[in-house]
Amino acid sequence: MKNRYTIWILSVVLCFFVFSGVALAASTSEKTIRLTNAWPCYIDPAIAADFASSVSVANLYDTLVFPTHDGEVVPHLAESWTISEDGLTYVFKLRSGVKFHDGSELKAEDVKFSMDRLLAIGQGYSYIFKPVIDSVEANDDYTVTFKLKKTFGPFLYSLVRLYVLNKDLTMAHIEQNDEFGELGDYGKRWLLTNDAGSGPYQVQEMKLEEYLHAVRFADYWKPFDPNAPDSFRNIGTTETATVRTLIQKRELEISDFRQPAEFYDNVAKVDGINVAKLFGGSTLFTMMHTKKAPTDDVHFRKALAYSIDYDAIANHIFPGSHQCQGPVSFILPGHNPNVFQYKRDLEKAKEELALSPYADKLDEYPVDLVWCAEVPDEEKVALLIQANAADIGIQVNVIKDPWMKIIEEVATPETTATMYLIFVSPHYAEAGSMIQSKYHSSSSGTWEQSEWLQDEQLDSMIEDAIDTIDKDARFEKYGKIQEYLVDLCPSLFLIDQPENYAYQDAYVDWVPADRAERGEKVNPVMGYNQYMLDIKVYPDKRDELVK
Repeated sequence: MKNRYTIWILSVVLCFFVFSGVALAASTSEKTIRLTNAWPCYIDPAIAADFASSVSVANLYDTLVFPTHDGEVVPHLAESWTISEDGLTYVFKLRSGVKFHDGSELKAEDVKFSMDRLLAIGQGYSYIFKPVIDSVEANDDYTVTFKLKKTFGPFLYSLVRLYVLNKDLTMAHIEQNDEFGELGDYGKRWLLTNDAGSGPYQVQEMKLEEYLHAVRFADYWKPFDPNAPDSFRNIGTTETATVRTLIQKRELEISDFRQPAEFYDNVAKVDGINVAKLFGGSTLFTMMHTKKAPTDDVHFRKALAYSIDYDAIANHIFPGSHQCQGPVSFILPGHNPNVFQYKRDLEKAKEELALSPYADKLDEYPVDLVWCAEVPDEEKVALLIQANAADIGIQVNVIKDPWMKIIEEVATPETTATMYLIFVSPHYAEAGSMIQSKYHSSSSGTWEQSEWLQDEQLDSMIEDAIDTIDKDARFEKYGKIQEYLVDLCPSLFLIDQPENYAYQDAYVDWVPADRAERGEKVNPVMGYNQYMLDIKVYPDKRDELVK
């Protein structure tokens, strides 16, 4: 045990020096943003779906439309579009002169290729489009037509997740194997460490399991502010001691949001460092395996829901949070503000537990609760749930697992533990995004749904809602789905958490942080609050601080 502890200490020390070196690599005169995030970081748009990956692809690639802070979308690669009366055909007119990072022009064929590739690979954000895309046609160099199999109300909003790749460049780097027939690996291996985008930044260096270093693309089609970052580094660590040291030494501009409350309290006392609290849709769930005893019983799940001290989580463990009201963040368009909200009520908990077939044999059915090692404050939540559950006789075993192990575990129902503490954020700015990625059967076995719900009635309700073109009618259906889910109680709906970021307020202007401080909305689409063109850097001010 002693040797194991020694190895752990040496690993932490080594990690510190590795990432400290990464941060120091930037010149003090360079306008750079260094940020930390939990690995993995996939920069292939057909694979990217977690937080670090979404930050990266949002800066390396362009989309047809761009998400705004108020939850809408505006033209981006597409200058304009038309929608057929039946809602099944969308025609986009592309702006001309947009260059990929290799200098070639982005055209409609690249848009078609990007969607076709995403659907063929079937990972990342493909789940949004796979049920609805019938075909994509490049009518000419600057016109692309999407034909849908069925109506999909939030289609425009979802296109913030279609990142456009350079077809010719990607095809020039395919490796021959049998994965996609004549298309070989579809460029997947090359795109692990390279990009084929047209975004404001391009890959300079990608070290797997360490960092992404990207630099400004000089021929980007939109103008850069003179103080926009020259480069950014997405560094793969959330180790608290490392992050605290780097930010205090001015070798890190923006921290990850997974740090314990004590971290933010300490660094906020340092001159020039502020803590931004961004409600970007991040929601903490305890996901309960609905196909494994004892959480396969709704009364057992509701007993747990009534046992939880939500106020302690929202006010003490993650101060500044809101207790969830159902499965959809309160900031998302389509959230139902009238849905039932569980509160700690031990009498109700015991009543529900008495209705469970496991009530008289609780000692035979302990439950495992897994928390993510990269999010230290989750341990406090797990221990609180353990103590709360004990009040009604339920034994909870608290388990610490690294994020990559969690992703592997939840891939099959057999290897999925009874419960997981996991934060989930929306993929586009609407309630349907959260509902679909969390609870539709198609997301079973992903990190977003370890509940293994596979509820045909719910699937039908979700599909009907997102198929609805009229927004008011669609939102009404979302509201009923939220009521259905609260009654089904497949998850403990814990908190809407502000994403807390320590950042260098003295020499960094960061639009989302400024908006949050003024009480305004920030971008609810995961990854876009770290869009580099919304940041300005003043290295001279930094140099004054480090003298």
